[in-house]
This record gives sequence, structure tokens and C-alpha cells, in this order.
Amino acid sequence: MRNIKIILEYDGTNYHGWQSQAGSKRRTIQDTLENALLALTGVQTKSFSSGRTDAGVHAMGHAANFKTDSRIPSEAWAPALNHLLPEDIRVLSSVEVPMDFHSRYSALGKVYKYVILNRRSPSALYRHHAWHVNVSLNTAAMRRAVACLVGKHDFSAFRASGCGAKTPVRTIKSIIIRKKVDFIELRFEADAFLQYMVRNLTGTLVEVGLGRFSSDDVNRMLESRDRTLSGRTAPAHGLHLEKVLYPDIFIN
Repeated sequence: MRNIKIILEYDGTNYHGWQSQAGSKRRTIQDTLENALLALTGVQTKSFSSGRTDAGVHAMGHAANFKTDSRIPSEAWAPALNHLLPEDIRVLSSVEVPMDFHSRYSALGKVYKYVILNRRSPSALYRHHAWHVNVSLNTAAMRRAVACLVGKHDFSAFRASGCGAKTPVRTIKSIIIRKKVDFIELRFEADAFLQYMVRNLTGTLVEVGLGRFSSDDVNRMLESRDRTLSGRTAPAHGLHLEKVLYPDIFIN
């Protein structure tokens, strides 16, 4: 038995997130990948993910792994799977890792990027990949507001109501906000994220940029641990999983 780690890039527009949903006819990234593995090996193979993504969310570096008896060389899995996968899912790399590696439980952290198109006119090209906000955002105010969010906190005020995480405590290592012409990118790095956490933080920061909240308001939201006091949930299609972080022993 071998353990193969792959890095996936995908456009999530046509998928209902990563997680397979038994009994539903919704397309998911996991089902599509496992169908390709079945076609390639003739064996039903379960894949393990670094985490779930919501419907419509995209990825540039989604890590997953699967265990197999196949003798296909480790580096050959990527091109072989790409031959079978639809064009909106691509395997960027494939390597053999120790048997105790698990895409989720071996991870040290994740990096997400949220993309906002901040101009009056909507975009034909980025309509599925950026949140269109047609009122100018005050990025300086947004940067001031992130200061209280960095560090180890209870992020209950920014989690989904149905989030099943055992603890709401997470450590955000950094939040970087960059403006590039008409685009604003928010880059979040943390040890882990709660359900909708990045989208809820982004929605709140956008409201700061619109002048509806201050940095003190964001701090009060965080301390309240009350989701009803924080801002809106940003749309899924602006969110991109950039990278999953692992110890050096597991090739990243």
C-alpha cells in the first residue's frame, strides 16, 4: 500500500464544494476526483482532503491524498489524472508520502486569498472569481481593523451558525490587504479556519471599508463572540484556497 499526495487547482464555479454528498446529484470536487481514480486504477479509491471548500470556492493549492496498491509511479499520477479530469480541475503535482501523512491532520496551516473587484463597472472576465463591490473601499481603514484579529482568539463571531468545529479558537498569523488597480486582495494565513470564517471576516472588513464599521467595532465583535453582531458573509466565488502548509518532512 502506498500513500499519494496531490495538489489540486480548480475553478469551483460548477461544483458544490469539495465534500462528496451521498444521495444528492450535486457535482463535487471529491466525487469527480474519485471517479477519475476509479477509471485510472479500476479500484474505488477514497480521497482525503486538507479541508472542505464551499460551493463556488476556487483553489490554487488544495492538498489531498489517497492510498493505493497501484504501481503507477508517484510523479505519473498528475498527468494520468489530468487526462481523465474535466478542464476545470487540474492536478499540479503528485508525490509519494509516508503512510502516516493525512492531508487534513498533518497540516500546520492554510492560506486563503479573497479577491474583490472594486470599481463601478462589473467584469465579464472575473464575474465568477471576484466579488464586485461598486463603491470605493477605504483600504487604510480596513488595514487598521485587522490588527485586533491577528493572533489567537475565539472567532465565534465569525463562524457559521452550523459550524461543527470542536473549538472556535484559531490563530491568525497574518492578514495582508493589497490593492492592485481595480482589485483588492485579502490574504489570510492561520493554523486553521472555521466554517465561513474567511468569508465572514471579509464581509465585515468590506463594511469597514464602506464606513459602516470602525476598527473598534470589529474589536467589539470579536470580544462579543456573537455572530449576529458582525458583518455580512462575502460571496463564495471571491474565495481562493492558495496553499496548505505542512512540516518539511512532507513535501509541500
